[in-house]
Amino acid sequence: MPKIKLPTKSPHIDMTPMVDLFSVVLTFLMLTTTMRQQEPAPVDTPFSISEKPTPDYNTITLLLSKDDKVFLNFDNGPDTILKFRPKILAEMGKRYNIEFTPEELRQFEKYPSSMGVPILKMKEFLAAKDVKEKLAFQVGIPIDSTDNQLALWILFARQVNPAITACIKGDSKTGFPIVQKVLDIMQEKNVNKFNLITSLEAVKINLEEIQK
Repeated sequence: MPKIKLPTKSPHIDMTPMVDLFSVVLTFLMLTTTMRQQEPAPVDTPFSISEKPTPDYNTITLLLSKDDKVFLNFDNGPDTILKFRPKILAEMGKRYNIEFTPEELRQFEKYPSSMGVPILKMKEFLAAKDVKEKLAFQVGIPIDSTDNQLALWILFARQVNPAITACIKGDSKTGFPIVQKVLDIMQEKNVNKFNLITSLEAVKINLEEIQK
């Protein structure tokens, strides 16, 4: 008696739900993600073989450009409720008799990149809407002996957040005098430990030497 062969069907996978889910996730990311703002000065960091990562929070980053300008940035800490950034700006305002409004403090809190704005121009900087307008105020933090604003930023940052650590990100062409000046200012404020931000250098492996 001949066997009855049942018709075979190739399996079918409906990809429509997966495509719909991907579209929803992509739309959500596009609506909620903010683009990281470009740094006020391009910095080509020197190379090193160190793989130690920089801290994610409790940091004050000093950016030294190749034209010897100093910019800085600091985060809000691990707990965003503490809001370290506006508190630091408020302390700087008290030092220079400048009262910042709650809206200006919020703008400073959310500013996503390093800044090199003299404190007397800070209100105009925060009021500027256009990126090019803001860039015009980025002339570097004053560090001369008559008005050493960098020293005050470091002082108030450490007072507001005692756990803060310093990071230096310098261009490979930054002049030594400006680096020495920044290190002297940090030492004056008892900042004797800091991290250097560098680019990871590719290490070539010679298999012949290893086999020997």
